[in-house]
Amino acid sequence: MVGGLIVFAAIGLFGDAVVRAESAQTRAPNLLWIVTDDHRPDSIQAYNRAVHGQDDSPLGHVESPNIDRLASEGVLFTRVFCNAPVCAPSRGSMHTGRYPFRNGHYAFEITHQAPDFVRPTVSQTLRDHGYQTALFGKPGHYIFRWGPGQGYNDAGLFDTEVDFKHDLQKNGIGEIFTGVRFGKRDGRTQVVGTAEKVLYPDGRTKEYFISRVGEDLTPEDLAARREVDQQFDLLRSYTRSNPNLIIGGVNPKPAGKTVDAAVVDEYTRYLTNRDSEYLTAWGKAQRGVDTDRPVFIHLSFHLPHTPVLPPKSFRDRFAQYSYKVPEFDKSDVERLPPQMQRMYQATKIDDLTPAEKQTAIQDYYAFCAYGDALIGDAVDQFKAYCESRGEDYLILFTIGDHGWHLGEQGIEAKFTPWRQSVCDSVILVSSDKNAVPPGTVCDQLVEYVDFAPTLLASAGLDIQSERFDYLDGYSLFDVIDGKRMERQYAVGEINVIVGPRAYLHTDRFRFSMRTRPFDNLVNKDQLGQDLRWAFDAPAEEVDLMLYDLAVDPLERRNVAGQSEYRELAEWFRQKLGRIVLGDRRAECDWSMENTFHISDFALGADDKKLDIPPEIIPEPRMVGSKR
Repeated sequence: MVGGLIVFAAIGLFGDAVVRAESAQTRAPNLLWIVTDDHRPDSIQAYNRAVHGQDDSPLGHVESPNIDRLASEGVLFTRVFCNAPVCAPSRGSMHTGRYPFRNGHYAFEITHQAPDFVRPTVSQTLRDHGYQTALFGKPGHYIFRWGPGQGYNDAGLFDTEVDFKHDLQKNGIGEIFTGVRFGKRDGRTQVVGTAEKVLYPDGRTKEYFISRVGEDLTPEDLAARREVDQQFDLLRSYTRSNPNLIIGGVNPKPAGKTVDAAVVDEYTRYLTNRDSEYLTAWGKAQRGVDTDRPVFIHLSFHLPHTPVLPPKSFRDRFAQYSYKVPEFDKSDVERLPPQMQRMYQATKIDDLTPAEKQTAIQDYYAFCAYGDALIGDAVDQFKAYCESRGEDYLILFTIGDHGWHLGEQGIEAKFTPWRQSVCDSVILVSSDKNAVPPGTVCDQLVEYVDFAPTLLASAGLDIQSERFDYLDGYSLFDVIDGKRMERQYAVGEINVIVGPRAYLHTDRFRFSMRTRPFDNLVNKDQLGQDLRWAFDAPAEEVDLMLYDLAVDPLERRNVAGQSEYRELAEWFRQKLGRIVLGDRRAECDWSMENTFHISDFALGADDKKLDIPPEIIPEPRMVGSKR
């Protein structure tokens, strides 16, 4: 793998050529932003070659010929950290270019754009700049419109939108999916449970409850579920707090007929019906791409998110491979602070049988390989559209809105500050090969807040102007050219399942801590209150977690409480606390139109520098032999 500084020294030679290319451009480039869901970067051979020196994942066989080809055409970034390891706040940070602690979006809050501190999304800014905008697949950003009143009101962030759930699955396109069901109780409409629906290739459907509110499942529910489990060899997460997630099995639909394939089909209809009206698969009249304007397309796949259901042709091919199950011992849990012990209990899979663990890993990587085929098709169509019109293009492929554990730390989930949840990869490709040189690997730290400024800069917007001073990230063009100071850490925050937790990752250390004394999402009475708690409370209450990667690269031994690391853990506590709690932290009561608090007692704390006093950094040999 080429080191970051060496890459940048070489790429810097292209600077003048980039300026010439931009000045000669008469029309902004077409933009394709691809995002997958719960996607591990080690499912990509190009990533494994760059990071591990081999095609295979550390766990075993993977296949990604189309994504590998895409990586060879541009820059592969290998150290990319999401700013929240769960769908909604991660996508919120990507769409806004702001950290969760700056946009007030920490979980699945029904956010909106009425508060004064909110700024426009990438798609809104590009539309104002003359772009037509379209989204196909999973929005997931949880940014809605103030009604007035809070609700799931479409904010109109894109001119054209095809939602995998509300358009495709709702109209009978898909395979197996779940949904909340409502009914009358005590004269009021209430949630009565969650149902699972199966769509068969011949048009038949089957629906049954997998949970009911306040009552047991019926014998009919249980029988229907058993039948479906047997039909499609489903492996469910029976050891987790949510026992109904499907983490393995065969898709009821063949390759090319799944819900993600339908997303690509709708994207194809849009691109091929240029300047004309057409009908979607469910009969809705929609207008195709407007060739008079540059286009920004957000292609957002649901795979390989649960239900993990590779089509039979892919599943059968991967069944021949044996995988290494990640190392884990229950004694690892004893070293975790209480908050993270609760996370383990909620998401654990270490009690699966050895055969079930193999199935979970095989089917996950098979599903990723299927996604590779769909992504290859989508990329080819986009490039063909641009090339047929002699127009420039940029492709940004975010490999996962966050990561996914396959047994690391004993869990199968995201939600955590551990590497498998937060460390991903991204590919940037441009028709302008001077701006984005092919075959390049960049190992600088990159964060998901970088994607918004990258897309805006590629459209010709001056992101250094005061108008964009809210952006927290760097343009990846500046990272490639070495125009921005290298980050020395990446940060993020999340509040799901076990309460609020922030994290800071460096080359050698991984640190995280609880940020607030309560588990709930902040309410109007808590806005801006107790912000000093994380600094002043006993370390045991703040649930500190610190890993020294020099001796523990798999993050199995929390050393925050060990005597030789306590001073360092306290240093990280102060550094991270000042960033996420005092450097323009936003907390919002989203049930109100414009009620929020911005804390500024540590402005400038997020300086991207690690000035750790050398004397508090232990020598690796001091703990290398300890367990």
